[in-house]
Amino acid sequence: MPRVILIGPPGCGKSTVGAAIARRIGSDFIDTDSLVEKNYGHKISDIFVDKGEDFFRELEFKALEDGLNNPHCVLSLGGGAPISPRAQELLRTKQIPTIFLDVSLAVAAPRVGFNRDRPLLLGNPRAQWQGLSQTRRPIYESLATTVIKVDAMSVSEIVDQIEKAI
Repeated sequence: MPRVILIGPPGCGKSTVGAAIARRIGSDFIDTDSLVEKNYGHKISDIFVDKGEDFFRELEFKALEDGLNNPHCVLSLGGGAPISPRAQELLRTKQIPTIFLDVSLAVAAPRVGFNRDRPLLLGNPRAQWQGLSQTRRPIYESLATTVIKVDAMSVSEIVDQIEKAI
């Protein structure tokens, strides 16, 4: 089973922090979004357009299952990966340290860039991000064994906090 799971909204730093903590503790790093793209052979934005969100969520759940079966890795979940009831149930049964990287819109906005590669943020991206964040926050909090407010922290400081938590 993974050594730690990272969850949170787009722009919280899951991929950057995940790679950094994996290097520090000598583990593999798995990002479910990257795993979906690798396994399916298309970018997430293209999957959304060509096959729809439900199809993507099935691929994402499979990537979650695959990631959970990789021993001693750091697993970073796409922002929506832990949202479905079956994903939540699966995560709760594993009892793996789960870190919610909590970030404000002000900090996430420049990181995300609100570009077309984030299909759920199309239209009014700031309002979409805020809506997703408000809907998903209770789920992230319920799954988290640790919450780290990352706004004023460097990657190194976040990694230090995660290392202490695990």
